[in-house]
Amino acid sequence: MHQRRSAQWYAGDDRNSYIHRAWMRRGLPADAFDGRPHIAIANTASDLTPCNAHLDEVARSVADGIHRAGGIPLNLPVVSIGETQVRPTAMLWRNMAAMAIEEMLRANPIDGVVLLGGCDKTIPALLMGAASVDLPAVVMPGGPMLTGTFRGVPLGCGTDVWKLSEEVRAGTLGAAEFQRSESSMIRSRGHCNTMGTASTMGLLAEVLGMTLPGVAGTPAPDSRLLEAAHATGVLAVELVDADRRPSQVMTRGSFLNAIVALAALGGSTNAVVHLLAIAGRLGVDLSQDDFDRTGADVPLLVDLLPAGRYLMDDLYRAGGLHAVLAEVRDLLDPAAITVTGRPLADHLGDARVYDREVIRPRAEPLRPHAGIAVLYGNLAPDGAVVKPAAASAHLLRHRGPAVVFDSVEDLHARLDDPDLDVTADSVLVLRGCGPKGYPGMPEVSNMPLPAKLLEQGVRDMVRVCDGRMSGTAYGTVVLHVAPEAAAGGPLAKVRTGDMIVLDVANRRLDADVPAEQWAAREPSPEAAKAYAAPSRGWERLYVDTVGQADTGADCDFLRGSSGDRVSRESH
Repeated sequence: MHQRRSAQWYAGDDRNSYIHRAWMRRGLPADAFDGRPHIAIANTASDLTPCNAHLDEVARSVADGIHRAGGIPLNLPVVSIGETQVRPTAMLWRNMAAMAIEEMLRANPIDGVVLLGGCDKTIPALLMGAASVDLPAVVMPGGPMLTGTFRGVPLGCGTDVWKLSEEVRAGTLGAAEFQRSESSMIRSRGHCNTMGTASTMGLLAEVLGMTLPGVAGTPAPDSRLLEAAHATGVLAVELVDADRRPSQVMTRGSFLNAIVALAALGGSTNAVVHLLAIAGRLGVDLSQDDFDRTGADVPLLVDLLPAGRYLMDDLYRAGGLHAVLAEVRDLLDPAAITVTGRPLADHLGDARVYDREVIRPRAEPLRPHAGIAVLYGNLAPDGAVVKPAAASAHLLRHRGPAVVFDSVEDLHARLDDPDLDVTADSVLVLRGCGPKGYPGMPEVSNMPLPAKLLEQGVRDMVRVCDGRMSGTAYGTVVLHVAPEAAAGGPLAKVRTGDMIVLDVANRRLDADVPAEQWAAREPSPEAAKAYAAPSRGWERLYVDTVGQADTGADCDFLRGSSGDRVSRESH
């Protein structure tokens, strides 16, 4: 057996070893420092992250599993980010959380780690931090909530918020009824039950090989989640004994498998920036174009909101992730392994589909081409993305005049003005919402439609933005435009009335403006006034160092890995 990393703190009879052991002797067994693996449980439980509030219970089952396997479980609360709670946007702190997690894993006497996450940014941040420190690690996802109903109809949290709120604005749903739906939306513990970012990243963590096979997608209240948590604790000890690390598991093949799964599942566009950021920590060669090359022709098989009809507990009863992956088995890299040391493909076994309405056969998909499309053009020199599965087919090739908003505040102030010159053919353009501009790249790209158009029955329009959108959202939304306006991107040049040309089939996004005129045009001074200009703290560090969406929006000083060695010793 190789020497435990924790022995660097605990082995020996000098003063420092004495201090490390003595302060930890608070109920630990006598042999706790004699070579037993010390496993941190990086726990994002928080009352202010409602989707992760149950993770303390999950952590207890993980700890029981670690004990059973002969390890020492150590609860390690880490930075938690509640998607629905924090302002201005949770994405502002993903990199900070990843940095804090990395530093705490490196600084402490641990041999391995179980990563407990659920809400949108928590699993990406945990994986980014673990990838950079590269200790043996395994993810334990918190799972989706159960389906609530309102007036006899299932509710998809997130997606139905957007739908119901638009009905209020359209005058077809009363405000009192809208508020009454509030208590039905969130039925149980767990994260969003749609195929939003939380569900997507929990499932993709398994496709990347970083969970106990078969656990992702288990509903949070399901007793089988605690059973899997116990088994994950056992597995964590095995990982330390085998010295199996994230860099051995998450290879380029693993990321390409995740792109295939993203398309088949109809997953969130946010997965693009998260997967790129995780790959950047590992030094894996992954680009935005890989999402188009690998995923564009993968069929959409899962009929879940926002692209379909059903919800996450339906996917679980229909056969779950493994049943979906079995349908596209031939598209997966057969060599990509999981934390078990065996290839992902080997764990699919005889996975079956139990409801062909929820998981479609490969030959009868919801859509034959479901992957993320990456667009280029004079509006997006470094690319932009669109999710055809969540868009209106008739708008995927469109030409219309721009209606430009210089900030989120400008959008809110003018969108419902009866005098706004806008029609169903217009293209809504919102800028100043990228990583630097807002800051934090908020989920505002799926702009609400003007009230006067909603009243006319319009339910979708082409929208273009340098921000993100919620994975629970839908519509013909071009987002992640790079470079963003605040980083000198050409989106800052667009003027109301410019003709915008979207051609998803040919992967183009352009402003139809004469080249000489476009080159000579100055960026909007009104937009520049709204860009973030923080003077201190994390916001200042973030704005000064964050990269663009096409590279994962990580901070430049955090990309790559520093390993698990502590640079200095003290005491």
